[in-house]
Amino acid sequence: MSDPDVLVLRQTIHGLGPDELAAAIRERLPDAEVTRARTPAEERDLIRTARVAVGLTIDEELLAAAEELELFACVFAGTGHLPRDLLDDHGVAVTNASGVHGSNIAEHVIGSMIAHARQFHRAYRQQSRREWRTYETTEVYGSTVAVVGLGAIGQAVVDRLESFDVDTVGVRYSPEKGGPTDEVYGFDEFHEAVTDAEYVVLACPLTETTRGLVDADALRTMRPDAVLVNIARGPIVDTDALVTELRNNRIRGAALDVTDPEPLPEDHPLWGLSNATITPHNAGHTPEYYERVADILADNVARLDAGDELRNRVV
Repeated sequence: MSDPDVLVLRQTIHGLGPDELAAAIRERLPDAEVTRARTPAEERDLIRTARVAVGLTIDEELLAAAEELELFACVFAGTGHLPRDLLDDHGVAVTNASGVHGSNIAEHVIGSMIAHARQFHRAYRQQSRREWRTYETTEVYGSTVAVVGLGAIGQAVVDRLESFDVDTVGVRYSPEKGGPTDEVYGFDEFHEAVTDAEYVVLACPLTETTRGLVDADALRTMRPDAVLVNIARGPIVDTDALVTELRNNRIRGAALDVTDPEPLPEDHPLWGLSNATITPHNAGHTPEYYERVADILADNVARLDAGDELRNRVV
């Protein structure tokens, strides 16, 4: 077995197998030796001489066996699960997949907003009862949208909202930097940012600052016709408070791709609320996932060769 330039580890991500990722990398790096490990023994053997490893995670045992590893390319945007200090101690750079989800998650957000504006969830219920009865709807067009988090996903949401002629409000850690929205607030001004928004989109990471950000006070600050869209992390929202506000129709609705707890237990009250739509952490799914991961990796291999700064470097 030849020494690999790029080793693809055995993990499956978003239901996609490592063979697809290896094939996408080979297309972009035709002169490189790209190898996919098929067994734990192969991983331990191949990583000894690999220059780059690609996967969801890497454990201490594999890292100890890596003699020439320069880069671990994580296929997730989040890297909190990685042994980052250990990787740093071994002199291994770490990059993430930030940006690969922008377009598909932004589509999910826009679809959720339209679904609530046009009350598709009500139409589905009526269809299941074979009930022909009209109902009132609203429009996304011309509304005010607050986007909480202006990273790659938040910016992609704002980009796709442009054709709807909406007013946009952004929330970020450093509001002095400005952003793609009409107005920008800091997290300490979160209530002011959402008070006039018909749609509040959560696209921020889960941190000590954002945990429980959308609590009872925040929900009561929102407009009664507001829709909360969460494609970030479940614990950013106080679930009990959200259930109370939805039950009492104090906000118009919620579109939740993430929940707290997650998976959502089958007896949880959120399931039974007619003004909540729930998807099982599905917004990140796309058949283009590995293609975009491979684009980042190929770029970083070229940067590694040239001694340039790596894209999406986190360690």
